[in-house]
Amino acid sequence: MDIIFIDSFRVETLIGIYPRERIVPQPVVMDLKIGHSTATAGASDDIHDTIDYAEVVKRLRSVLAEKHFLLLEKLAEFVATMLLEDFGAQWVQVSVAKLGMMPGVARVGVVIERSA
Repeated sequence: MDIIFIDSFRVETLIGIYPRERIVPQPVVMDLKIGHSTATAGASDDIHDTIDYAEVVKRLRSVLAEKHFLLLEKLAEFVATMLLEDFGAQWVQVSVAKLGMMPGVARVGVVIERSA
């Protein structure tokens, strides 16, 4: 399986269980691995024969600006489901992290893998 990847994608969303986190958007960083055959696109040189990573980023920015998640786990599941259902991925790995949540800790987060 071929992998399309988007690394260190930074986006703001409402995420968290604490009162302040429910009203102030905060940055999260995502690494996405999207399993999808690129053989047809490699032969045709046509963006319509693959998953357009620019469209993935655009859609995530738009949707996450409007949503609120309590847990990183829920956010990761949401992203994985969108990639599988809306973009036709066969397999995904989604890593989502919050930045600087605790003293001495750069990032906290989750990594999930899902298949169609």
